[in-house]
Amino acid sequence: MKAEFIPSTLCGRVTAPPSKSEAHRAIICACLANGVSRIDNIEFSNDILATINCLRSLGAEIEAGESSLTVTKPVSERESAFLDCGESGSTLRFLIPLAVNLCERCEFTGSGRLMSRPLSVYEEIFDKNGIEYSNDGNLLKVSGKIPSGRYTLSGNISSQFISGLLFALPLAEGDSELIITPPFESKPYVDMTLGTLADFGINAEFKEENKIFIKQGEYKSKDIKVGGDWSNAAFLDAFNLIGGSINVDGLDPESVQGDKVYKDIFEKLQNEKAKIDLSDYPDLGPVCMALAYKNGAVFTGTKRLRIKESDRAAAMAQELAKFGIKTDESEDTFTVCPSEIHAPSSPLDSHNDHRIVMALSVLCTLTGGVIDGADAVSKSFPSFFENIKSLGAQVKLYETA
Repeated sequence: MKAEFIPSTLCGRVTAPPSKSEAHRAIICACLANGVSRIDNIEFSNDILATINCLRSLGAEIEAGESSLTVTKPVSERESAFLDCGESGSTLRFLIPLAVNLCERCEFTGSGRLMSRPLSVYEEIFDKNGIEYSNDGNLLKVSGKIPSGRYTLSGNISSQFISGLLFALPLAEGDSELIITPPFESKPYVDMTLGTLADFGINAEFKEENKIFIKQGEYKSKDIKVGGDWSNAAFLDAFNLIGGSINVDGLDPESVQGDKVYKDIFEKLQNEKAKIDLSDYPDLGPVCMALAYKNGAVFTGTKRLRIKESDRAAAMAQELAKFGIKTDESEDTFTVCPSEIHAPSSPLDSHNDHRIVMALSVLCTLTGGVIDGADAVSKSFPSFFENIKSLGAQVKLYETA
């Protein structure tokens, strides 16, 4: 899909989309509990659909409504399962330990860059526990079980590995402990997982700064409402920094979502050459880089942006250059120079990355422009263009062959 923008100023009120991160966690926990659970306020993005379909492949019975779902039967042990995770890194990393422990044999696949993204944390666990696995870059095959026990994980790869073990280990025989070696990045996402586990009756908590104790237990069904998504709200609130006047409703200031820090980062971007560490907030990278053209900024901790849906650092450098924005990137640093922007010199490329599309859309409302592959927003925020149109964005969407 192609999005063609005419310069426009956005104003009005909009409700933040439901949190994809909270929804993933709530759906998984509901599918591990006996009894009926209802989850309200869900947007059925491609990533959420991937998680639902994979849990159905593991035996869960899930009834989907317009913006809610009901889990009537949990996952169950089975001889084999095939899980297609689409492009969802959360789905893949959250469900590997769980599926391995439910199935005698299981296979995982995905699309885009998914199966080339790092899985070394789990591969080390497989090796140490005699679990058979193979990964040809397209298909991961695993046979064996992850037992309870003590596991040491690096804290600077992805918190999704920690969350994946947190979902599975309460169901293993015996208590477990996770030791996270510093630097511990994206800790707020682990806190979110622990909070959801507690909602569903599981006792897992930090006993020391980098040690999590996990008690063997049973998941209990629960009705839950997903909160607003601070990560995607940042792309709506960003219009306020370029002349818009928007109120974003539906966000809980007490939320444990780490990306609510975007408000503080946006304040810093009003200063000249701000220095901002993105280690804990890689999903905010693209929109912050786009907004930095006015005053310039140095972003550190950007190494993990290279292993997302796209190499987000390289992608943003390439696309910002089309607006006349000068950047400089190294392995773990990204610098945006103060720049006068103009309409893009050529069509913009989504790099098949939802957050790249949304970040570029913010700038396109200033200058006009065309984004190819704009349908990538369906990964996390399928109603993005509908939302910004309601606020006055002049954008036409075209299907492409």
